[in-house]
Amino acid sequence: MPLNDFRSVCMPYCLQKQPDGKYLVLNRGYKPFGFKTSDHVKYEDYPICLQLKGIGPATAAKLSYKGSDDVNAIFLYNDGWIPTRSAANMRNSLKRLEILAKLTVA
Repeated sequence: MPLNDFRSVCMPYCLQKQPDGKYLVLNRGYKPFGFKTSDHVKYEDYPICLQLKGIGPATAAKLSYKGSDDVNAIFLYNDGWIPTRSAANMRNSLKRLEILAKLTVA
């Protein structure tokens, strides 16, 4: 997956729950938010995981582009629903980002 635009590198694509209960915000390349590399990244080498309060099944369903209540991997969009592809997609994406932005980080 080429990371050649701002959305791919700097826009949250997925929240992935780690074994310790913290979340890792991943970009479209499944790299930590803001990383632009195709190299393997060992998540544990960076202080990038967040303890997010308020993510239960209901919040996960609101964040998920498909309404999934899975709290372990929350996908904000997919390749068929790219935020920058249309104004409607962007509006839906911004609604999800609004929910995400209001979560408390412990």
